Amino acid sequence: MTNRPVVVSTEPIDVERARAETPGCAEVAHFNNAGASLMPRPVVDAVVGHLELESKVGGYEAAGLAADRIDRVYGAAADLLGCAPDEIAVVENATRAWDMAFYSLPFGPGDRILTARAEYASNVIAFLQLARRHGVSVEVVPDDETGQLSVAALRDLIDDRVKLIAVTHVPTNGGLVNPAAAIGAVAGEAGIPYLLDACQSVGQMPVDVAAIGCDMLSATGRKFLRGPRGTGLLYVRRTLAETLEPPFLDLDSARWIAADRYEIVPGAHRFETWEGNVAAKIGLGVAIDYALGWGLEAIRDRVVGLAESLRAGLAALPGVAVHDLGRERSAIVSFTVGRATPVEVRRQLATQAINVSVSSRSSTRFDMEARGLEAVVRASVHYYNDKAEIERMLAAVARLARARPAGCPPR
Repeated sequence: MTNRPVVVSTEPIDVERARAETPGCAEVAHFNNAGASLMPRPVVDAVVGHLELESKVGGYEAAGLAADRIDRVYGAAADLLGCAPDEIAVVENATRAWDMAFYSLPFGPGDRILTARAEYASNVIAFLQLARRHGVSVEVVPDDETGQLSVAALRDLIDDRVKLIAVTHVPTNGGLVNPAAAIGAVAGEAGIPYLLDACQSVGQMPVDVAAIGCDMLSATGRKFLRGPRGTGLLYVRRTLAETLEPPFLDLDSARWIAADRYEIVPGAHRFETWEGNVAAKIGLGVAIDYALGWGLEAIRDRVVGLAESLRAGLAALPGVAVHDLGRERSAIVSFTVGRATPVEVRRQLATQAINVSVSSRSSTRFDMEARGLEAVVRASVHYYNDKAEIERMLAAVARLARARPAGCPPR
């Protein structure tokens, strides 16, 4: 398998270069990177180039010609996460990656799943499905005084009935970064499988599976990795993968070795299926190498600085409330503006070519209900955002806040 060395920059982010290589920067001020980032030109060229090749020579033939580039996705993801290429599966999205890991685990009546208050809706729905099917117990670990998962409370909840610790690293609805490595230490001491949803963290900060101690990790290509939509990654520790049977198999994840027998392939490849979007897969590999070239530490430093600047600017505006929790915070900034609904704020900002998103209660119900929040505006920065865009965003929100003060009902 190709696993060429990656040249990683130790310099601060060259923002002018990053913006020049991002066509969308000329069109919008993009603060929806937690939804889907603007793709850089090398990723766009890789995806379009492979589609052009498919149109000329055929899909199977194009894949054969691009075998090294397809292989590189596994090496790039291994470099990114600090694991081996055979511990990586490439699937169509992060939800499918998470599901393939979760539904491979054996559960029975009375088994306990421990999760975080900020857990994402798709994951909780899967927990509840198994609670209905198999009688498992789903338990939310309390937060500490900063709003992150309490590691002490987690340790107190451990017993021999806990069969999984499943936590979202960075929640969808705010800047919190859960203490993934400390959670991993508890899981490791107890010998409990640990599934980390890293959908919002991979690409905006270093994520090393060995340092974290997770057994399984899911991630997406479209968010902070700046890859194409419809791409996802699953890491499964090799020794665990060999004990798991995925919830479904095909002729790529297993071999039909006799009329009445099949054999599952080794490693994480057992969690893949044969058919996929080859152009997007190649684009994902290019996106990962592009991120590695900037350096994840440099990316983290840049986005944390931008997010703190935006957070402080928003908090200083009359009528604006910032809702981020945690001892460590990420590139995601959540806020509300007076009596304006978050949907209205998003719509008004979009008319000024400023992209943000909305996180509603249904996406993180445990957390939003506990804090009495129905929805928040979600602004998520990336290293290609600049000071002028931050100032433009703050000025636009200030105008909205003046038009809709806290005591003024919506029109």
